Amino acid sequence: MGRLDSQIAVVTGAGRGIGRAIAEKLAEEGATVVVSDIDESTATSTAAAIGGKAIGLRADVTSKESVEAVVGEVRNLFGRIDVLVNNAGWDKAGPFIDSDEADWERVVAINLFGMLHATKAVLPLMVEQGRGAIVNLGSDAGRVGSSGEAVYSAAKGGVIAFTKTIAREVARNQINVNCVCPGPTDTELFASIGGDSPKLREALTKAIPLRRLGDPQDLANAVAFLASDEAQYITGQTVSVSGGLTMS
Repeated sequence: MGRLDSQIAVVTGAGRGIGRAIAEKLAEEGATVVVSDIDESTATSTAAAIGGKAIGLRADVTSKESVEAVVGEVRNLFGRIDVLVNNAGWDKAGPFIDSDEADWERVVAINLFGMLHATKAVLPLMVEQGRGAIVNLGSDAGRVGSSGEAVYSAAKGGVIAFTKTIAREVARNQINVNCVCPGPTDTELFASIGGDSPKLREALTKAIPLRRLGDPQDLANAVAFLASDEAQYITGQTVSVSGGLTMS
């Protein structure tokens, strides 16, 4: 028996990286997983690799209409949504003083508004059901700041604060809302913002008490727990999965 048997789970940005690892883990735990991603080919290939009843759907989280269409399709297919994982994210690293406003808008649109759109679309269904679990992917950048990621840190700080407020608002409906904050994790996104530099990797590894970068599976394990009934008395919490790089 898996911890998520018969559950319907939607994961955004699940075509690759942390999102893919989360989708795979939830499926391992028995969930029927809806893999959504702006890149339809990665969404469908991830769903095919997962197998079972998993489906891949294109969703642009920056578009309210796109998100609502996906949620409507999932409702028509399965009749319910038990778990929502707001994982879709994007960043472009560099000093704030040199940053471009167009990049600010994209970072906020994907990381903050993407979560708002998906949560707004799914919550009425969870309220109607009288149960549900939402796990938002924040970042340690949103807890303690991260040089070169000012706007991303601001957006993820917003994710953390939103998580706490929504957890308060929907607790009466038996809906749990929590936030998982990755530290430096070995993904394509991490490589794209400088993580492929051997010097940076070595410096980070030395700074992390557990002496390694995060693996997407580390995040997936935490998300699966918070999505399950084992975590039914946990809500409004922010958990760093960072090898001890940040502690609270």
